[in-house]
Amino acid sequence: MKKQSYTVAVVGATGLVGQEMITTLEQRLFPIEKLVPLASAKSAGKEISFHGKKVKVQELTHDSFASCDIALFSAGGKVSEEFAPSAVKAGCFVIDNSSHFRMDKNVSLIVPEVNGQLVSQLNAPHIIANPNCSTIQMLVALSPLHRKAKIKRIIVSTYQASSGAGKKAVDELLAQTQAHLQHEPVKVDVFPHQLAFNCIPQIDIFLEDGSTKEEWKMVMETKKIFDDNNIQVVATAVRVPVLNAHSESITVEFHTEISVAEAKEILSQSEGLTVIDDTSQRQYPLALEADKKDNVFVGRIRRDATVPHGLSLWVVADNLRKGAALNAVQIAELLLHHKYFS
Repeated sequence: MKKQSYTVAVVGATGLVGQEMITTLEQRLFPIEKLVPLASAKSAGKEISFHGKKVKVQELTHDSFASCDIALFSAGGKVSEEFAPSAVKAGCFVIDNSSHFRMDKNVSLIVPEVNGQLVSQLNAPHIIANPNCSTIQMLVALSPLHRKAKIKRIIVSTYQASSGAGKKAVDELLAQTQAHLQHEPVKVDVFPHQLAFNCIPQIDIFLEDGSTKEEWKMVMETKKIFDDNNIQVVATAVRVPVLNAHSESITVEFHTEISVAEAKEILSQSEGLTVIDDTSQRQYPLALEADKKDNVFVGRIRRDATVPHGLSLWVVADNLRKGAALNAVQIAELLLHHKYFS
């Protein structure tokens, strides 16, 4: 008999994404019998609120998953590498937000609106990877168009909020802004340079070819999620002085013709998307308005006349929600539809 309620662990429960995962589980009324918030020994004993009740954070150990059905991981790649296999061994499905398992050929990399059908192919507890936040919002926007005309090439520049680097990064941006306005020395710790009143064209480390690891993730994850190694992707990832919600400028070349009108119609009818595109009224997606929203917002849809079949778009989404927590919870919801937990 299929269970009606589940024991769900959240690893990294006190971090920005972990907190957002818990909030999202609560808001979407995920059928939880017991929530197991897990974190490092330093955070153990803290209390979090869930459905109006206080729940104590437990220290993460290899024995933490004995009674769990699903575990949402958001505590970094090293933690996932060490503890996710223990969760699976205990009979728990793992949805991992780190980059550690994403390119593993034996691990599904899932955006529910794009390739959610892969969940139905899992016949035992398994690790499922949550893609990079920037990849998620880009592919939610592009997937409906890809089904219509098939994408040949993507050029994307990202404008990524400080929250993508965690709570310390948000705090640093706020402190830098205050210091700059008060003509005081600006301290730089989390970011490679001052972010306040600045843009930094580096997210993660640089690779041998001059790209950053963040840009590499977008390239490789797109190919894997679309299951098409022939798609050409070039990315430039930039950190900007925004608190939350990532923005992206995307130019796409298709194999066949797709008009602006067709694109707008397709996108306006697609799951998880909201089209805001009325330039006569200066209406287009804004990071401020995407903050704390579930959908991916698309606008500035226009012809790219430099190629035979090209479009340009502006895409904005809350990186903590659809870019991380919501996508993970949506995967968990798919598991409920396809799996029977003992």
